[in-house]
Amino acid sequence: MSGDTASHEPVAVVGAGPVGLTAALVLARTGVRVTLLESRETLATESRASTFHPSTLDLLDELGVAAALSRQGRTVDRVQWRDLDGVVHAELDYSVLAGHTGHPYRLHVEQARLTPLLLAELTATGLADVRFGTTVTGAEQTGDGGTGGGNGGGGVLLRTEDAAGRVTVTRHPYVLAADGSRSRLRELAGLPGTAEEYPDYALRVVTGTPLDELVPGLAPLSYIRDARASFSALGMPDHWRLIFRIPRGTDREAVLAPGAVRARVEQALPGAAGKAVRIADAHTYRLARFLLPRYRAGRVLFAGDAAHLTSTAGGLNMNCGIHDAVETGRALAAVLRGDAPGGASLDAALDRRRSVVETAVIPRSEARTAGLDSAAELPARLASLRRTAADPRSAVDYLLKASLLDVAPRPLKGDAHADLVSQAHR
Repeated sequence: MSGDTASHEPVAVVGAGPVGLTAALVLARTGVRVTLLESRETLATESRASTFHPSTLDLLDELGVAAALSRQGRTVDRVQWRDLDGVVHAELDYSVLAGHTGHPYRLHVEQARLTPLLLAELTATGLADVRFGTTVTGAEQTGDGGTGGGNGGGGVLLRTEDAAGRVTVTRHPYVLAADGSRSRLRELAGLPGTAEEYPDYALRVVTGTPLDELVPGLAPLSYIRDARASFSALGMPDHWRLIFRIPRGTDREAVLAPGAVRARVEQALPGAAGKAVRIADAHTYRLARFLLPRYRAGRVLFAGDAAHLTSTAGGLNMNCGIHDAVETGRALAAVLRGDAPGGASLDAALDRRRSVVETAVIPRSEARTAGLDSAAELPARLASLRRTAADPRSAVDYLLKASLLDVAPRPLKGDAHADLVSQAHR
């Protein structure tokens, strides 16, 4: 270790969502001081991403929050494909991943359950200055622009404004932008930010009715694939989500009309015919893809939605963002500690994270929904799923890729993890 990183100017992390908080915690755990800036007055609580894959749970376990998160969520041990008549065409059991992960299951829980856990751990490090209600309004790079290792002579001057209108300028060796799909840092850096919308959007219907008690054999992660209707059903700890793809151009007001929502749900759940399904909420959201050409602009680094957007199919985007935070945080900490002079390892980590999105996350996410509206393609797709489920090696390969276990950063264990912990307390 080269010098005491706790004495250096803090790294700024912009955005207190799962990605920003994870990155800040990774840095603080290695002894790097962090200033966390969030424009909201509090942590976000609205319904957003809700799926945590085994690869992500492994990394969250390393950070000490996986167990507490799991206690608040619903463990999903199988994924199922079925039709509207209740015929199960294929089913895969996550237990086949034992040996590949410490968490051979998928966890359904709101991301708003994770952020307070991360914030508590971050605060406990004593190395974080967390500022809510603080908006970044300017960023000026100085010195070498991030080409050298360590702190060097370069940095970023951040201009921020708090809720009372007070303006502050602070200097940071690096800034990690985790400020979402409408990233202000991306805009200030002059980087492209236009997303390409998919030819459909999503309708999410929320019900507190326990659908697995009404529909025989319904798994908490079920993909209904039928020529009459295709959708996803996700069982949460206290509700169910039904997610439908709606062709772009379809009038949203008509789709959201209570009678239309009710009719869609009744068609989707014939096993619940004649039984009351309480609809608590119905809303739509857009689906788009976006990928920054490079995850770095000098000493400003990008992660999560600030760097990429993908289809929500498979719940990959937030998980990938948390992976960004871990790998980027580790690499940046190594540069600041002097363990990776020249910063080449940081560039390699950022390039690797971008490649994962381009070659794995986007293609896999899009493959989940390709041809859903084609009755002609459906039999072949179902037959392929049956073959996968029947072959143990194919089943493992499918779930490894669906969980991003083949492209996620690996959790640190044994001596490597102990070394980082000890460095944080020097």
